[in-house]
Parts: sequence; structure tokens; C-alpha cells
Amino acid sequence: MYLNQRFYLSCVVAIALLLTGYVQPVFFAAGKALVAVIAVALAFDVWLLWKKGGGADASRTCAPRFSNGDENPVRITVENRYSFPVKVSVTDEIPVVFQRRDILFHVELRPGTRKTILYDLRPVRRGEYRFGQVRLFVATHLGLAERRFTCAQPATVKVYPSYLMLHRYELMAISNNLTELGIKRIRRIGHQTEFEHIKEYVKGDDYRTINWKASARRHQLMVNTYQDERSQQIYSVIDKGRVMQSAFRGMTLLDYAINASLVLSFVAIRREDKAGLITFANDFETFLPASKQPGQMQLILESLYRQQTTFGESDYSSLCVHVNKYVGKRSLLLIYTNFDSIIGMERQLSYLQQLAHRHVVLAIFFENAELKAFAARRPYTGEAYFQQVIAEKFIFEKQHVTTHLRRHGIYSLLTSPDRLSVDVINKYLEMKARRLI
Repeated sequence: MYLNQRFYLSCVVAIALLLTGYVQPVFFAAGKALVAVIAVALAFDVWLLWKKGGGADASRTCAPRFSNGDENPVRITVENRYSFPVKVSVTDEIPVVFQRRDILFHVELRPGTRKTILYDLRPVRRGEYRFGQVRLFVATHLGLAERRFTCAQPATVKVYPSYLMLHRYELMAISNNLTELGIKRIRRIGHQTEFEHIKEYVKGDDYRTINWKASARRHQLMVNTYQDERSQQIYSVIDKGRVMQSAFRGMTLLDYAINASLVLSFVAIRREDKAGLITFANDFETFLPASKQPGQMQLILESLYRQQTTFGESDYSSLCVHVNKYVGKRSLLLIYTNFDSIIGMERQLSYLQQLAHRHVVLAIFFENAELKAFAARRPYTGEAYFQQVIAEKFIFEKQHVTTHLRRHGIYSLLTSPDRLSVDVINKYLEMKARRLI
């Protein structure tokens, strides 16, 4: 049992009356009467809360796995089993990693009714997250005491790479609305598609593909569908070294690269290409052969779930050796890394050139969003001007890295972490349209 603030305020008033009674006896009698009223009201309140057949209950509903970097909904359903209305304070014991202190909700319930509470959690790390129990603090309208109920069983959820983003791309791809997410329409050069089959027209199909002869025979609109003439191997190569530990909006660059790899693999498979995965740090670690079989996306998802950064320097020489060993066919290698300077890039340039001899290499690295925002501010002092010049120097050096890579036959993409997935897909579609792979 917990005593509420209303009870203590009533006691303060009663004590004040009793003390005043030493000056005016009438207040002493009023104080004693108030003490009696408080005692009777408290006893009645406790009896209501603990009487047989009453109570309250709650249950928590959420997905068995969360999507990293996305808002994941959690629902709590609260039920009043008393025969009178109650006020309920609801606390959910969320995983401590979220460090949130606002998961406290207040609801009022009529007899025998339920109410659903909805809130969102945004994880920024992959792994297992443990929920505790749901605590209910129930009070009547007298509000002198509260009864605590412990509900819902502890639960563990796994945080996977952003599969919610994957679902958004899937829905957009089905309705041919990828442009709403920033995916550009790439003009195809030459004829890279071949006829596959005829199907019924559905909303969103290109009206230019309508087969009028088939439509006349079937008395309904029919459209031709096409497929790419060639199936290419697309490998997402993720650097897990210390350069990928930098954070942006709470998530590491590795997690952004993982989310982008998952989405790109899905888009590649939808376009009849084969998607594979390679990860490396101070050694070659994960190799998932490129495939477009139905279970490939689940294999990629499970492989990405286990990836973690290291504190060492990434070994590109080991990457070259193992890629030449395991990847025999010419493929597109999208290497997610982060070159902070020309010197850092030149240390790995010879290995990138070796990979580019047999494969198409796209080096993907990140803009420093905070540095870019700092350089965009208007300086007001001499020191601020000096700091802004230094910031612009670092920004220019990153841009110079892309030019330097192109000179050596290596494609590059410099992007911000929040634009990574869209920019990578656009670059992939562009390279497909230009027949670079």
C-alpha cells in the first residue's frame, strides 16, 4: 500500500488545526474531527482497493524483434476489474539502454473497461534488449491510498538491422513509387531488358507496356513485363574497423552501413541480381556468397545482426586475398568505409586498385555532418574565422578523396549517414543503367 499526496496534505491541515487549538479551542475540536474523518476515509479507501473480486491488470504487446534506428511501437493494455472507476498510473520497465524517464502514463478507467497506451522506442544498437514488468498504481477518486499491481512477464527482444526501412522500400517498389523516397528514375542506355510474360494490369503499371492485342482477346487490360538480360553479383563489403565507430544521431557508421546493405541487397534481388555480403576488420570475417534464392535475405539479415566494430586498423590486404579466392566472377563491390584524409586513403589505394582489376569497386564513405554544420555557421570573431577555415579544409579534403579515387579507376560516393541508403541505391541504378556492371 502507498499513501498519496492527498493523504499527507490532509494530515498537514489536521496538524495545523490542532496546533492552532492551543490558542482557540474551537480549532482543536475541528482538528480532532478532521483526523477522525481522514482515518475513516483511509480505511474505506483501503477496503475498496483490497476488496475481493476487484483489481487491475495490464499486458504488453510489441514485436519479437525491433528495427535498429527506427521507431518501434509498444502497446500496453490496461483493464479495470473493479466495480467503480479508478485512476491508474502505468509504468513500464523498459530496457535500461534507452535511458528514458518519461514512460509513465496516467489513465482513468470506468468499471470493466480497457484502455490501450501506445509509445515508441528507438534503439540505436543491435543486440538483445530485456523488458521488465509493468507496474500499475491504482487509486480511487478519494485518492488517499494506492495499490500496486505487478503485471506482464519480463520479455527479451532482439534488435535487428532496419527491416522496417526494408518494408517501406518493398511497398514503394511494388507500387512503383520509389521516387517518393528519393530514388531517381535512371534512363536506360540501349536495350537491357527482355520480354518475360504478360500479366493483368494493376494500378501503378506503366501504361506504355499495355499489350493491346492481348487486352482485346481477354477483354481486360494486359501489360508486358520485362526483366534484365543479365544477372550480376552485388557484394556489400563492410569495413568494421575503428573508422566505423564514429556516431551520427546516436548510431554508429557501421549501423548505417548495415542498414544500407540490407536495403541494397533487397533492391538488387528484386532486380534479379545476386546479393552477397562480406565483412572484414583486422582479418577477413564474414563471407556470404551472392545469390537471389528466396532465403537469401534472411541469411543476410542474420549475418548483419551479429556484426560489431573493432578498435584495430582494417586489413585491406587480407580482403584482397580472400575476395580473389572466393569471388571468381566479375562483381560489383560496394565497400562501406570512412576515409578521413588523403593519407588514410592512400594507405589502402593499392589494395583498392587490385580489387578494381577484376571487379567494379565503389568506395562509399561519409561526410562529417557536424563539421559541415559548423562550417556553415556565420563567424563573428577572428578565432571563429580561423576555426571555420580549418573545418572547410577538412571538408575539401574529403571531396578531394573522391576525385583521387576516380583518377585510379575506382568509383566513389561521398554521402551523409542519413542519406546513405537512398544515395547508394541511386548509384547502383546509375551504374546498372550505364552498363558498368
